[in-house]
Amino acid sequence: MTEGTVLHADLDAFYASVEQRDDPSLRGRPVIVGGGVVLAASYEAKARGVRTAMGGRQALQMCPEAVVVPARFGAYTAASRAVFEVFHDTTPLVEGISIDEAFLEVGGLRRIRGLPSTIATQLRADVRERVGLPISVGVARTKHLAKVASAVSKPEGMLVVPVEAELEFLHALPVERLWGVGKVTSAKLREARLHTVGDVAEMFESELVQLLGQGAGRHLHALAHNRDPRPVQTGKRRGSMGAQHAIGRGDHSPADLDLAVLTLVDRVTGRMRAAGRTGSTVTIRLRFGDFTRSTSSHTLSRPTAHNQTVLETARSLLATRAGTIRELGITLIGVSVGSLDDEPEQLALPLDVTSGSQIDSVIDAVRDKYGSKALRRAVQLSGQDHPAVPLLPD
Repeated sequence: MTEGTVLHADLDAFYASVEQRDDPSLRGRPVIVGGGVVLAASYEAKARGVRTAMGGRQALQMCPEAVVVPARFGAYTAASRAVFEVFHDTTPLVEGISIDEAFLEVGGLRRIRGLPSTIATQLRADVRERVGLPISVGVARTKHLAKVASAVSKPEGMLVVPVEAELEFLHALPVERLWGVGKVTSAKLREARLHTVGDVAEMFESELVQLLGQGAGRHLHALAHNRDPRPVQTGKRRGSMGAQHAIGRGDHSPADLDLAVLTLVDRVTGRMRAAGRTGSTVTIRLRFGDFTRSTSSHTLSRPTAHNQTVLETARSLLATRAGTIRELGITLIGVSVGSLDDEPEQLALPLDVTSGSQIDSVIDAVRDKYGSKALRRAVQLSGQDHPAVPLLPD
């Protein structure tokens, strides 16, 4: 059996696993992170049908016994850094692709560390021992197949796909396992009676292009044959950070939409500051009631992680779609900041932003210590909430 040398390591139910690690009373119980919308769910909650981005009310109807906890992004960032330390102790060739997953190239370690499967086994043990979190690992010849293997092995598993059997393994899987196949593409493929990756592989590339468009058609044709020449790239960091909120059908007042936007901006800029990143391109993504989508963005004059600056830009972008929202309704809002940089934020004259940046830092420190709900804006409070500390100004 010939083993590939690419590992895809993916933490299991990351946010929920951190909560269960830090609070022993939550272990073995269904846990939902986030209230209005599900940011993460433990495998106990997933077994009851709870899914990420589901509305909180719907999630509790499916799993009434679930424990709902607020998100603690500072804790998740710290856990991610600890896990990535394990990755880098395993091999110098690490490509992070999100806060909770990475590719590792271990081909040069055979003489000192053994087979890739041996390295993967030790990696999983090291993450569990040093960080206290479950992780799944896929081992394969290509990045795409390693990612597929880790997904199939979840939760807390490991799967090695031998080079000699990679197409046999891949072609038996449902089309949804192909990287980049979401609900829309899946529906198109199944409507064309393409149910497995093997079905897709039997198609001519030109047929897939006609069905899905040139980019998606060529992409899926290559992946169905496990053609993925991309190497593991070190030093590559995320180009953007974002968050989204599914708000459900129905009437939503301007105040409701503004609350959703400021909550998303709080979340995104907090993560940026925790990672020491700034960005200059603010993007807002909307899904309307008829399932059409809209994306609009604005590039600032200089990179920033300042909450109020990003919030005002996002509000302006949302205002340009007010007419469409009134006509069609809206079911999802997403906010992201792109063109991320590792440079510290540069202040412009007049230095009005200085006080705002200091406030952001104080807020981050309080939330990291006392939880994400320790400081909130007045509009984020429901009638049952009684703050223990002064509220943030709007």
